[in-house]
Order: sequence, then C-alpha cells, then structure tokens
Amino acid sequence: MTAPLFGLDRVSLRRGGVPVLDGLTAELREGANAVVGPSGSGKSTLLRLLDRLSDPDSGSVRFRGTDTREIDPLRLRRDVALVPQLPALLDGTVAANIRFAAGLAGREPDVERLLGLAGLDPSFADRDVDRLSVGEQQRAMIARALAPEPDVLLLDEPTSALDEQARDSIERTVAELGRSLGVSVVIVTHDPGQARRLAGWIVGIERGRAVRQGSASEVLP
Repeated sequence: MTAPLFGLDRVSLRRGGVPVLDGLTAELREGANAVVGPSGSGKSTLLRLLDRLSDPDSGSVRFRGTDTREIDPLRLRRDVALVPQLPALLDGTVAANIRFAAGLAGREPDVERLLGLAGLDPSFADRDVDRLSVGEQQRAMIARALAPEPDVLLLDEPTSALDEQARDSIERTVAELGRSLGVSVVIVTHDPGQARRLAGWIVGIERGRAVRQGSASEVLP
C-alpha cells in the first residue's frame, strides 16, 4: 500500500501551556487537499509541522512514509514549499525574490515562466515588491515558492485578505498548478466553499483534533 503524502499520528503540541493540537491523527494525499476549520482550531500550526518549522511535542509527522524529524529541514523545504498567510517578500524586485529562492536549491530559475504560472505577466519581474497590491504580493509569493521546483505547495489562507475577484483569480491559479505541474497542494482555509472548489481530500479540524476526513461530499455539508 502506498504511503500517504503526509501522515500525522496522535500529534500534540502546546504553546505557553495551552494545547494547540491535541492527539491529532489524519492523513493528506497526493493531489489537492484542504484543511478546514474555524479560527484557532490549529490549522496553521498543522501546516508548520508539515514543513518542519515546528516539531510536535508528541506523536509523529511522516512525509511519504518517513518521519520528518529524520529529514534535513532544508532538504524537506526544497520538496515542500510553504506560502504563509501574510506575504513576506524580501526587499527588492519580484525577480530578485524568485532568484533567491531558486538559489537555495541550486537552481537557475526561468523567471518569466514562474511569473506566468503564478498568474503574473513578465513586466512584474522588475517591479519592486513594495509597489504590489496584496493580491499581486500573494502571487509573487507563489512564484517564489515554485522556484525551487517543489513537489508540494502548502498554502495558509491564501485569499483571506483579498476581495472576491482577487480570490477567484488566486483559486484558478492554484487549481491550474496541480493540473500543469502535478504539484500536490495542501490549502488551509476557514471557508468550506473554497475547500470544495479546490480539494479532492479534506480534513476537518476543531480544537486541535481532526474530527472528519474524506471527500468533499463525505466531509462538507
């Protein structure tokens, strides 16, 4: 039997003595996944564990069958790229951000192609990141995350600060990435509708526990 993309087994994590994840057991699969739940349910913390920005206090997180604590963090992050909820671009141009990320993996990026994949035209390469809208910054973050050619893209509430038109545009980009590149996606969202539109496999979280998982028709009302 093929190992899931990620397997989480009885994962617990506390911050300041307060449980954030509490014995969470779930799996995420190759392809498009969504982690759905209300604010404060532990969704973003789960995403950080997948990229090993944190380790659990107890339990295990496995990436394609291997405990993430046995994988060098830098190597893991070349395969698994995280786009945080708030854009966090380096000072300078969009192209400089893309080249920086590609360089960490020893790659020479095709900046124009990466911009196109993220839904930006080539003119954005020389734009300063400070002059971008929030939606454009989010797209630049996606282009930068794709620069090391990862197998998995983690997206933390990528449309939470956007209007409906920008949200729909980002969603089309995310859906197209899976089709054109074969990249697996894990998107964290509080919006069941977005999960239904973007994901084939859904994990529902409440109070640090996975309360349901399955297809959209099985999990979402």
